[in-house]
Amino acid sequence: MRVALMITCVNDALYPRTGQAVVTLLRRLGVDVEFPAGQTCCAQPMVNTGYLDEAVPVVRTFARVFAGYDAVVTPSASCAGCARHQHAIVARRAGDPGLRAAVDAVAPRVHELSEFLVDQLGVTDVGAYYPHTVTYHPTCHSLRMLGVGDRPRRLLEQVRGLTLLELPGAHECCGFGGTFAVKNADTSIAIGTDKARQVRNTGAEVLVAGDNSCLAHIGGLLSRQRAGVRTVHLAEVLAATA
Repeated sequence: MRVALMITCVNDALYPRTGQAVVTLLRRLGVDVEFPAGQTCCAQPMVNTGYLDEAVPVVRTFARVFAGYDAVVTPSASCAGCARHQHAIVARRAGDPGLRAAVDAVAPRVHELSEFLVDQLGVTDVGAYYPHTVTYHPTCHSLRMLGVGDRPRRLLEQVRGLTLLELPGAHECCGFGGTFAVKNADTSIAIGTDKARQVRNTGAEVLVAGDNSCLAHIGGLLSRQRAGVRTVHLAEVLAATA
């Protein structure tokens, strides 16, 4: 199986350890993952703010760079959701049959990390060890766009040393929403404050999620509250062995 890593803009710029963790994890499981150097943004920021025409060259680049791979793995449900669902919208609007064909070929092969591990590799025990109390926040795109379901929890439950605590209101949004947090800052902070309180109430040491954008938002609030709760991406937990 020829597998590519889509690192995402947020991870490339701010959280490189997440991408490194994905590579460490997949190689441990026998997957020789490649990193196509020509990759850029998935176009989600443009699509979500209505700049569909401007997204066309970005989607075209994505389809070209990841063509030929059997699977494209990304540590982000929001970016996976964009590639799987929104790229087709952009391609149809562009009226370019070639782009539509390219998107139709690549999009179904894009997998969020937990989907790839559970559905494509057929594993839930990845050999991880993480001796901490953890609570898990399922991000909106993982729940509502991808339908990731309980895959991340099944993976976390098999991590040795890890105690998984239930997060009240787990299905509720954290308030980030990309540019929503900028354009509607007061609402975003109010929603995030509720989520941070729920996280604190679990008594967990660590908050885990599959999107660093959401973790950045919740983590910023937790830090300002001096809550003492760390935020860690799911990939980093699953890659840990000591």
